[in-house]
This record gives sequence, structure tokens and C-alpha cells, in this order.
Amino acid sequence: MIAERFLPEKDGYVVAVVGATGAVGQTMLEILDERKFPIADLIPVASSRSAGSVITFRGREYTVRDLETFDPAGVDIALFSAGGGTSLKHAPRFAEAGCYVVDNSSAWRMHEDICLVVPEVNPHALEMARVNRIIANPNCSTIQMVAALKPLHDVMPIRRIVVSTYQAVSGAGGRAIEELAKQTGQLLNGQPADVNVFPARIAFNVIPQIDLFMDDGYTKEERKMMDETRKIMEADIAVTATTVRVPVFYGHSESVNVTFSGPMDAAQARDLLAQADGISVVDDPAGEDYPLASEAAGTDPVWVGRIRDDFSYPNTINLWVVADNVRKGAALNAVQIAEILIS
Repeated sequence: MIAERFLPEKDGYVVAVVGATGAVGQTMLEILDERKFPIADLIPVASSRSAGSVITFRGREYTVRDLETFDPAGVDIALFSAGGGTSLKHAPRFAEAGCYVVDNSSAWRMHEDICLVVPEVNPHALEMARVNRIIANPNCSTIQMVAALKPLHDVMPIRRIVVSTYQAVSGAGGRAIEELAKQTGQLLNGQPADVNVFPARIAFNVIPQIDLFMDDGYTKEERKMMDETRKIMEADIAVTATTVRVPVFYGHSESVNVTFSGPMDAAQARDLLAQADGISVVDDPAGEDYPLASEAAGTDPVWVGRIRDDFSYPNTINLWVVADNVRKGAALNAVQIAEILIS
């Protein structure tokens, strides 16, 4: 439970969007508008390369400010989506000025004194932010998985998770989107594909590597999912992950195998998920109806389907989990956190 308000009640708040010209920053602005977030003043902030450009929000033009020289005094909430190094340098500066920072990078996620929050899962963790005023947004793949698992874990604690992801190129940024589009055109025209962003060609291919490899053979993305899941769900759950990049523009998909500490079957899981906030169940095998990344793109829910019993092991089920990685996997989750800060 939230003990008391984080920010005093006002008609509107001063909100800074750091990284406002990037894909996630632009989506944050769209979602702030869509959800009618009460804003007295919007301050778009970005690197010196984008400073001075103009963005439009709610019919008004705003000049993008330079992050290096911007004074955060008077800002109530700052939504950061500007990379880990930038966040490590500037988030404490904003927090010291009295601003709550919701950071979308990986910089703060595993700090012991920083909360890692998915509003549908662990909103109470925000209490930690009263001290340091920095809140970490989890990894996009972690967000959609824990959102789907929490309603089940509340009824029967989860013992083990085995997840394989099928992640869209948008998770790697704008250059990755351009590379998939360019390579697709090159290959369809009988030309060799230029490879610059990914470790291998992504068009018409599947790459079992996201981020760098660690000494134990896992990638950093896999380690994020494993460690973040335990921190968010506040449980000693065994988690193993294989994260894979696929030639899809938007929408991450996940195959999740879950073992519970006691009785749980597909029918019960389906009923629980159908009642859960932020979850949409699409699960009709007879009609060949299940969540698709192409249909999840541009939407807010976490979509769950292919819910079925794993007959190879007791108290185990399989789920197919899909979400828009830029919306719920980043921008929407950050705005939902901001909504709690003013509620």
C-alpha cells in the first residue's frame, strides 16, 4: 500500500521528458496526452544535437532544451529515456533538485536502494523512492512477463520460470529499425545485406543474442530478465532465459514455461488472467486465435494466449505473452508510475 501522496495535489505538474526526440520519448509524450496527464508545463529535454528543435504537444510548440545546461529546479517529475550513461550522470542531479525521476535505462535497476516498478505488480515498492527520488523502469521483456505472472503468483507462488523471447528490432533503437527495412529491400532485390547494428543479418533471420555475452555464456539481456524478475516479484524464483532478436519491427513475444509450488492448471490460470488489470487474454485454439506481435503493436495491454498444461511436469503451464515493447515495455509503464506519484 502507498502510505501517502508523493506530490501535493495540484491542477497540473511540471513534467520534463528527457530524451524527448527519441522513439520512446516521443511515445511518452503521446501517452501523456492520451491519458490526459495533468501538465502545467512540459519541458522537452535532449542532447545538444537535438537542443533547439521544436516539438508539438497538445497543440502548442515547445523548444527542446539542452540536458547539459538545463536546470531541473521546479520540475515535479522527469521521465528519462536517454541511455544508461546519461542517466547515471544526470538523474541524481534532477533528484537533488527535488524532482522524481522515472528512468527507462538499465542504469539503476539493480541498485539495492532504487525501486524497480511495474505498477500492476509492485506499486508498493515506490515507497523506497521517497528517499532518493529515483525510480527504475524494468527491461521491456521483463515488464510484460511479470505482469502476466503476478496474478498467478499471488494465488500459487511460482517456483521456476523458463522463458524464451522473440524480440522486435525496435528494442535496439531507430538505427535497428532502419537496418531491418534496408536489409529487407536489399535481399528482395538480390543485393547483399549491409550489417551494421546487429552481430548478424536480421532480415529473414533469427539472432540468439541480445546485448553482449557474459562470462557464464548468458547475454546481458538474459541476465536482466533473470535478476529483475526476482527483484520485482520479491521472491526466490529460479529463472532462466534465452533472448532472441527476430525480424519484427514492434512487439516482443515470449514463450514462458512456469512451474508453481502447488496446484495450478491452465483453466485456473486462464480465469485469473482474464480478471487481471492490464492483461488481455486471447486464447481460442479452435479458432486459431492467439496474440500476435503485429496486432499488439500500438496497444497498451499485455496479451496472453496459448495457455496450456505442461504434461511433462507437475503444476506447470505454458504461456505465450506479447506486448508492444515501446509502449508497455517502456513509455506506458513510466507514465503509469508518474500517475501513481500524483495520485
